[in-house]
Amino acid sequence: MTYHAKSEFLRVMIERGFLADCTDYQALDDALIAGVVPAYIGYDATAASLHVGHLMNIMVLRWLQRTGHKPITLMGGGTTKVGDPSFRAEERPLLTPAAIDANIASMKQVFGRYLAYGDGPTDAIMLNNAEWHDSLNYLEFLRDIGRHDSVNRMLSFESVKSRLDREQSLSFLEFNYMILQAYDFLELYRRYGCRLQMGGSDQWGNIVNGIDLTRRVLEGEIWGLTTPLLTTSDGRKMGKSASGAVWLRGDMLSPYEFWQFWRNTTDADTGKFLKLFTELPVAECDRLGALQGSEINAAKVILANEVTTLLHGTEAAQAAEATARAVFEQGGVGGELPTVALSADEAAEGISLAQLFVRAGLAKSGKDAKRLIAEGGARVNDAEATDSGRVIRAADLAEPMKLTAGRKRHALVVVA
Repeated sequence: MTYHAKSEFLRVMIERGFLADCTDYQALDDALIAGVVPAYIGYDATAASLHVGHLMNIMVLRWLQRTGHKPITLMGGGTTKVGDPSFRAEERPLLTPAAIDANIASMKQVFGRYLAYGDGPTDAIMLNNAEWHDSLNYLEFLRDIGRHDSVNRMLSFESVKSRLDREQSLSFLEFNYMILQAYDFLELYRRYGCRLQMGGSDQWGNIVNGIDLTRRVLEGEIWGLTTPLLTTSDGRKMGKSASGAVWLRGDMLSPYEFWQFWRNTTDADTGKFLKLFTELPVAECDRLGALQGSEINAAKVILANEVTTLLHGTEAAQAAEATARAVFEQGGVGGELPTVALSADEAAEGISLAQLFVRAGLAKSGKDAKRLIAEGGARVNDAEATDSGRVIRAADLAEPMKLTAGRKRHALVVVA
């Protein structure tokens, strides 16, 4: 990135690696210097929680607020009823209005950890696009909004082209998504003076569409900014762990498991993740990321503590680190480990060791568990497990049983 930003927000975006592209660097930079710029990112309510894949853009909103501007978290109560087709191999399952509302209520709890909401000029606000989508008159919408959209241009977007090349067709319902998202920007500009939409680089086409629509209808001066697609150094998409999505709600993924996800960062990603997901000074992130050998492990602990503190609080981060120390350094059983609770009936009947590893999320299937055990990668109470068919019964669970997969993944088994 060669643009030399004058505004604090753009400088942070560039220095910390958040910026992929912008529709007009100079004009946005000037506006950010001139006064408070309201900016939004949209979140469709497809699940009960956001996950680590959303965290980079949440941090963008946090930095926006820290540098004196106004974040808007736009919940997709309307657009979720359609489903974003961008780079999807097939159509998303449609959710009921009740399920969408429940997901939004659940997701709100995460944003409150990162943003200060209120009525002040730089306080964040949370909106729901169902506020204007649910009252749309279809014919009026086609006449007033649809006439400004070029189908030829929409078909040129990479997110659409990639879908048209597949056997799974792009439905007319999904094709309307980009028009509705463009309309969101227009309504946010009209109602709340929002002048900047941000999002992942896969949203570039949708963002540009909203800018063009708003300029045609209201002649507003607005901009778009995207963040890069985040992958780990080995090419994997950010947001997944070996046992599934890394959720940002503590009741869906324990603070310990969240902490452990960051502690397991590869050496090559440590410096980058420190800049993106913590608020440590850039120079310190670079210093820590450049450490070699065993010293890089201390940087990973700092990364895990900083990220976990932002989401779950200082006490949760300290407890997670203490648990990790007990498990890894002392061979103990930490109280924050993920726990599998067997019912008394299950314990009496017995369960194979392979299935227990599956229940604990340490293996994806019985076959995977058997392979793990056969290759010497599984331990029970710190002793190597050799018999995948061993039946675990109540007598084996008089004390909590610790299961280990590899060197760093652990779980407890107890009788409820």
